[in-house]
Amino acid sequence: MNALEPLPGIAPDIGPAFEVRRAGPAGAPPTPLVFASPHSGRLYPEDMMSAAALDAVSIRRSEDAFVDDLIAQAPGHGAAVITANFARAYIDLNREPFELDPGMFSDQLPEFARARTARVAAGLGAIARVVSEGQEIYRRKLTFAEARRRIEGAHRPYHEALAGLMAEAQAAHGFAILVDWHSMPAAAAKAAGRERACDIVLGDRFGAACAGVLPTRVERELEGMGYRVTRNTPYAGGYTTEHYGQPHRRAHALQVEINRGLYLDEATLAPTSGFERLRNDVEQLTRALAAADWSALRAA
Repeated sequence: MNALEPLPGIAPDIGPAFEVRRAGPAGAPPTPLVFASPHSGRLYPEDMMSAAALDAVSIRRSEDAFVDDLIAQAPGHGAAVITANFARAYIDLNREPFELDPGMFSDQLPEFARARTARVAAGLGAIARVVSEGQEIYRRKLTFAEARRRIEGAHRPYHEALAGLMAEAQAAHGFAILVDWHSMPAAAAKAAGRERACDIVLGDRFGAACAGVLPTRVERELEGMGYRVTRNTPYAGGYTTEHYGQPHRRAHALQVEINRGLYLDEATLAPTSGFERLRNDVEQLTRALAAADWSALRAA
């Protein structure tokens, strides 16, 4: 059994894993920008909930709630957008597909599974073991067949589509820029001993995932709007940033983490009065990025 090859019959149709909104006809994007929101999905399939010890409201605290709505205007300014439909707790699209915790399964994982990563140890592999405050999601052990169904039915098609959007941008412009949008708990925004919480963290894998001009431009635009911006702490970028951020191949990726306290009541998961301002500012940032001269990236 090969991790890179689909297993026939293991992943029947579980519904569309994602939504794509292009800024122009397929194959001819007007800008090199691709926006992604892998953690804002709201669907909790029955095969997950029947095994869960928590209700959907409790599990929802792991969502990057409404981030897909924050970037919804991006296609109108030239950026292609891909957003997940399934909840992050069902399958985490910002993890390697077989980054799995063997303790969660009743049967043995195949040798190709990545069971010894820091994220797995924290209970946050491709199929999470816990949500906020360390609450265990499941009341029983899962089977590898269940995991494979989620991977084949959701993770694989999402990344195939994202890779396709990046390829379209590269074909049209000579390079591609991926901005991977997330939100972080307000408590995490106070990490690293800061006196004041940051508003936004830009993660470029400490310079490995994109040319420096990209985070510099994003940081300048956001600071001009009054946001407190930091880089790479506490989030330097996950699987998506690492996998697609290959500047030597003219593919640049930047992770953006937004403090949920700016727009969300974290107890009720309801948008606050700050939501509209933030959405307008994200649109302003998108407009600026779409209008910027990125020609230097062709030679990056």
